[in-house]
Amino acid sequence: MDSLTPLFWTLSLGIAFFAGIVKGAIGFAVPLIMISGLSSFLHPHLALAGMMIPVLLTNLWQVSRYGWVPAKEGAKLHWRYIVIVMIAIFGAAQLVTSIPRETFYFVLGIPVIVLSLIQLVGVRLHVPPHRRVPAEWAAGLVSGLLGGLAGTWGPTTALYLLAVDTPKARQMVVQGVIYGAGSVVLVLAHLRSGILNGETALFSAALLPAALAGMGAGFRLQDRMDQDLFRKATLVVLVVAGANLLRKGLVG
Repeated sequence: MDSLTPLFWTLSLGIAFFAGIVKGAIGFAVPLIMISGLSSFLHPHLALAGMMIPVLLTNLWQVSRYGWVPAKEGAKLHWRYIVIVMIAIFGAAQLVTSIPRETFYFVLGIPVIVLSLIQLVGVRLHVPPHRRVPAEWAAGLVSGLLGGLAGTWGPTTALYLLAVDTPKARQMVVQGVIYGAGSVVLVLAHLRSGILNGETALFSAALLPAALAGMGAGFRLQDRMDQDLFRKATLVVLVVAGANLLRKGLVG
């Protein structure tokens, strides 16, 4: 927390606001943007703690915006995915404090780059109906491990839902349910790991208004712009941010 100069506070709030805009417009990416951006000038543990409250509250807003009845239906349909994500997030989160700082940058940077490039080049996976149960467990495990270590389980979730041909309207609801459940576990897990404590929780809470304001703006953009172009531009930014994390992992 001693590293939070006025400039770093301004940058942190700006990153939270931008992350909220993207979340409102395309339904995910708050963890990716915040962890990538904040880790560029803050210790990765502080960056991870800083995103937790904004991630939790923006996900709950997303669920409530589309209605609780559709949310319950989505939870019943994808209960296996939700269960394994929550278990894997809690378990993997306990390993964060034992990972060296340089290694942590790679843990953050590689998933950001790989997952963003997969979506940027338009890779479309398809899971046939008879393989969806094992695929759901496997994809949920990968998502949960990434969520626990780096706080980023959104892109893998979005890729999985596309692979099982989830209709667009339902996908937005299901994403909100999965992200909401995962973010609750992430907060609890890092309260236990020590990443989120009385001091870092204040930093995270301070970023919440900016993230919510950005999300409100993103909701307004959602129906007014070419979302595909906006999504691609966002993914390019994430690839650059991920490359910067890898650079920090190499040079310290």
